Amino acid sequence: MLKITECPTCGSDRIKRVRKNLQREGHGKPYVVPRLAFWECPACGERLFDREAMRMIEAHRPVRTRARPRAAATS
Repeated sequence: MLKITECPTCGSDRIKRVRKNLQREGHGKPYVVPRLAFWECPACGERLFDREAMRMIEAHRPVRTRARPRAAATS
């Protein structure tokens, strides 16, 4: 597991590993990743996600759907 001791954005040493429900939006649809573990800085709000967290986010993200082409009007 990755150990982060300093926020790469603001330099704070208060960054900590948290477990929270992460609310996001993907392809215009809201979704929630329950109990996701990630690093969060209370000083600036920066969030850092390791590989496992990214896998969980991708697994919960809505699938993009393609718009079906309309049939050409026939006369």
